[in-house]
Amino acid sequence: MTEPRPTLRLDKWLWHARFVKSRALASKLVAGAGVRVNSNRIAKPAYGVGEGDVLTFALGERVVVLRILALGTRRGPAPEARTLYEDLSPPPPPKDLSRPVPVSGGRPDKRARRRFDAGQTDALD
Repeated sequence: MTEPRPTLRLDKWLWHARFVKSRALASKLVAGAGVRVNSNRIAKPAYGVGEGDVLTFALGERVVVLRILALGTRRGPAPEARTLYEDLSPPPPPKDLSRPVPVSGGRPDKRARRRFDAGQTDALD
C-alpha cells in the first residue's frame, strides 16, 4: 500500500512562504479572489497542497505562478521562505513610456496644461 503524499493547508503554506502577513489574510486571499492549484480553482483555505503543485493567484496587480518545492515546517526568514517555491510568473509588462511624465516644479498654467494633455513632452519646460 502506498503512503499518502504529505500535504499542508493552502493558507498555512502561503503564510509560511511569506506571500501574506497573516493566516487570516491568506484565508481571505483563497476564499475571496481565489487561488488555482494545478489549474483548478480552490475556494477553501483548508485545501491540502504538496510538493510539485502549481499555484496561480493574483497578488496586488500582478499574477503569481509558482511551483511548490517544499512544504516547510515554520514561518522562517525570507531567504528560507524563498526555498519553498520556484517562481514561474511571467515577467511584468513594460512600463508605458508613451505618456509624458509631469515634471515637478509647481502647477502648470493653462497653456502648459493644454500642451501636456495633447501629449507634447516639452509642455512643462
